[in-house]
Amino acid sequence: MRALWRLAEKQPFAIGYALLLLVLATFTGLLRGPHRDLRLQFGTGYESVVDLGHWWSLISYVFFANGLIALVVSILAAVIVLGYAERLLGTGRTIIVFTVTAVLGALFGILMQGFGVASGELWSQHVSELWALDPFAPIAGCIMAASCFAGPLWRRRIRVLTLAGILVLLLYSGQPSDLYRVFAALAGLGMGLAFRPEPADFTWRRSSHHETRTLLAAVVGVVAVGPLVTSFSGGRYGILAPLGLLFSPDVPSAGDAIDRCLLGNITRQCVHELTLERLGGGGPILVSLLPLLVLLVAAFGLARGRRFAAWVAIVVNLALAALGAWYYGLLPSSGAPFVWRPHASHYWEIAVVLVVSVLAPATVALVLLVNLRRFPVRSRPGGPRTFIIATVASGLGLAALYLGVGWLLRTSFRPSVTFLDLLADVPERFIPVGFLRIERVSFLPGDWASSALYHWIGPLFWIVVIVGVILCLRSAPGRVDQHGAERLRALLLAGGGGSLAFMATWEGNSNWFTRSGTTAIAYRVVNGVAITTSEPIGPAADGPAAVAEFATFCDDHGWIPVFYSLHDHWQATFDAMGWATMGVGEETVLRPRTWDTTGKKWQDIRSSINRADRAGVRAEWTSYRALPVLLSLQIAEISEQWVQEKELPELGFTLGGLDELHDPAVRLMLAVDAEGQVQAVTSWMPSYRDGVVIGWTLDFMRRRPESMNGVMEFLIAQTARRMSEQPEIEFLSLSAAPLATSPGAGAAGESADLPARMLDFLGRVLEPVYGFRSLFAFKRKFQPELQPLIMAYPDAVALPAIGLALARAYLPSLSVREALLFARGLGESSSGAASAPASAPTS
Repeated sequence: MRALWRLAEKQPFAIGYALLLLVLATFTGLLRGPHRDLRLQFGTGYESVVDLGHWWSLISYVFFANGLIALVVSILAAVIVLGYAERLLGTGRTIIVFTVTAVLGALFGILMQGFGVASGELWSQHVSELWALDPFAPIAGCIMAASCFAGPLWRRRIRVLTLAGILVLLLYSGQPSDLYRVFAALAGLGMGLAFRPEPADFTWRRSSHHETRTLLAAVVGVVAVGPLVTSFSGGRYGILAPLGLLFSPDVPSAGDAIDRCLLGNITRQCVHELTLERLGGGGPILVSLLPLLVLLVAAFGLARGRRFAAWVAIVVNLALAALGAWYYGLLPSSGAPFVWRPHASHYWEIAVVLVVSVLAPATVALVLLVNLRRFPVRSRPGGPRTFIIATVASGLGLAALYLGVGWLLRTSFRPSVTFLDLLADVPERFIPVGFLRIERVSFLPGDWASSALYHWIGPLFWIVVIVGVILCLRSAPGRVDQHGAERLRALLLAGGGGSLAFMATWEGNSNWFTRSGTTAIAYRVVNGVAITTSEPIGPAADGPAAVAEFATFCDDHGWIPVFYSLHDHWQATFDAMGWATMGVGEETVLRPRTWDTTGKKWQDIRSSINRADRAGVRAEWTSYRALPVLLSLQIAEISEQWVQEKELPELGFTLGGLDELHDPAVRLMLAVDAEGQVQAVTSWMPSYRDGVVIGWTLDFMRRRPESMNGVMEFLIAQTARRMSEQPEIEFLSLSAAPLATSPGAGAAGESADLPARMLDFLGRVLEPVYGFRSLFAFKRKFQPELQPLIMAYPDAVALPAIGLALARAYLPSLSVREALLFARGLGESSSGAASAPASAPTS
C-alpha cells in the first residue's frame, strides 16, 4: 500500500483515472461493458453527436471500456503509459492534454465521417451508426504530447510505437474509434510542441541507415500483425481488411450451412460452405498464421540490418500480392468466380480497397528492394544457399510424402481419390485457408490418418521455413578485417590506446579500422552487443572521430556499441555525443621513476622482500618462449591448480589466461626458489611509443597454494625496482579489479544512480566467488595512483542487454554445473573471501 501511495503521489491523475475506469465498469458491466442504454447515452460517434445531439459524448466516451479485456488493457495503459506521460508533463498539463485530445480526437473524426456521409463515401456510411467507448484516445494524445519532453531516443520511440500501433488498428480494423485515436495522437503531438519550453529538435541521434531500417522493419511488422487484427477484432472496415481476411482461419458454421440446405436452398455455395467447414482445426489455423510469423522474424532481422531478412520479406510480400490478386480476380487468368470490371462497380470504394490490399504488400516488397543497401550485414557464406536447398527439399519431400501416403490411404478419402487428384491438391496444402474459399473442394479426409496427412503437411513445411530463417539470421557475420593483426601491431608500436591497449591482440577480438587506417578499435560481439576491448588505438587527435565512426559501423550492423574500460579523459567525447557513462573500476598505476619503499606504509612490502631473501626465492624477468620446458610446465600446473580450487572457469575478455602468456612481446616475472621450483608468476603487457616500450601492465597472477606469504607483493615490488632502473619506463600499471573501486569513488549511496548501485551490488555479491574487492585492496598496498575507468553506451535502456553480454564475455563457457557452483558461492558467507588473505591474492 505504501508503494501504491508513493506511485499515486508521482502520478495522481493516472491512478485516479484508472480507479475511475474500474469503479464505473463495476457498476455498469464488468464483463461485457455498459448495457445498450448507457452506450447510447455516453458512447460517441456520428449518429450520437450529429443525429441525436449528445454533445457530452465527446468526452464521456473515454470513461468506459468495451468489455473485460478492454478494461484490463485500459487500466494498465492508464497506470503505465498515462503515468509516464504525467511524470514528463506534470499533472496540470496532463489533465489539459487529456481533456483536449479526447474532445478533438472524436470531433475531427466525426467531422470526417460527416463529410464522407454527405459525399456518399462507403466507409463513412457503414460506420455511421457505430458508437465508440475508448479510453485509449486521450492516453495516445497524452503520451504523444509527453514525447516532446522526453530525451531524443525515447522521443522517437514513443512516436514510432504509438503511431505504428494506432495505424495498424486503423488500416486493418477501421472502426471509428481507431480514427479518433489517430486524431487524438496528432492533437497531442501539436500540444506537446506548444508546451515545450525550448525549440523542438527533429534531428535523428543515430545514423540515417538505422532509422530507415527501423522504419522498414516496423512496416513489415505491420503487414505481419495487421491480418491478425482483422481476424480477431470485431470490426473489419479498414482499407487493408481484405488482405487480413485472406489469412483468417474462420470458416462457415456447419450448422448454418445445413440449415440453409434443409430449407431448400441447395445451391453450389451451400454445398461449398458445408465442405469448407471440414477444413477447420489446428492444421488450417497454423498454415494461416505461420506465414505471418515468417514476416515477423524477417522484421526482427531487418532491424538488425540483415540482408537475408530483406530478401525473405521481399519474397513473402510478393507472394501475398500475387495470391491476393489471384483471389480477388485482378489477374488475367484467375480462379475467381467473377471477372474484374472496374467500370461495372457500383461502389468505387470497393475497387480501391481491393486494389490497395493487393498493392500494399507489393509496395512493401518494392521499397525493400530499393533500400537493399541499407541492410549491409550478410549471413555466413553458404547460409542462404543452404536455406534455399533445405526449403525446396522439405517442400518436395513433404509433397512426395503427401502423394505416397495419400495414395496408400486413397480409400480413406471421401470420395476415393486418384493420384491425379492428390497431385492437383498438393499446392493447396501449403496455402492459407483464406485463399481457398473460392476453390471447390474435390475430396475430404475420412479418418484420423488421412486427416493428419491432409491438415499437417502445410504446417510442417512452414515450421521448417521459420526455423531455417532464424538459423540463417543467427549466423554471425564474418570479421570485418581478417588480416588486421599486423596492422594492429603496427599501430600499437606507434603508440596510443592507453595502458590496456595490448589486450586488443588477444584471440577472440575483431579489429576495426577507420577509413584513414590511422586508428583501430578491438571489439567482440556478444548477443548483439559490440564491446570494445580497450580504447581506440591511434593518434589522440583522431580518437573522437574514430569513436563516432565506430558507433555508426555498429549501428549499421545492428549492434549496440559499448566502449568498455576507458580512462575518464574520454568523458568529454561521450558527453558531446549524448551518451551515458558509468564507472566500472579504477586502474592502479605506479611511477617507477619515483619508486621508494621507505616509510611505515611500505612495511608489508619490505617484509615480503625480506621474507623472500631469507627463503632463497629470487625474481626472474623472462618471456614464455625463453622458458625451459620444466618451468613452462610448472606455470601450467600452477594455473591448473588455481582453476581446480575455484571450481569455476577462468574469467576471460579483459582478464588474460595461460594462452596470453605465449605472445613474444609479453614478459613474465617469476618467483623461483632455491630448488628451481616456480612459486608464483605474473605477466606484464607492454605499452609503446614510437616503437619503444614506455610502460608495462599487470595481467596474469598465479601462485602455488603452499607458497610463502607475500610472494605476489615480492614479485610486483621487484618488477617496479627493475623498471625504476630503466629511464624510458614511464608507468607500471597493476591494471584494475572489475566491480571494485575505492571508497567514495562511484559509491552507490542514496544519491547514486541506478547503474552505480547495480554495480556496487554485483561487486558485493560476487566478492565471495572471485574476490574482486580483495584484489583491489591488495593493489592499494603499493600506494598507486587511482585512475577511474568508465563504460560508455548510447542508451540506458540497453543496460540489461549490455550486462548480459558482459557476463557472457567474461564467462563464455559457463556450464550448468558451474552455474550451480556459482550460485552456491554467492550464498556462502564472507569466509570464502577470508580464506584468501589480501596479502596473497590468487587471481
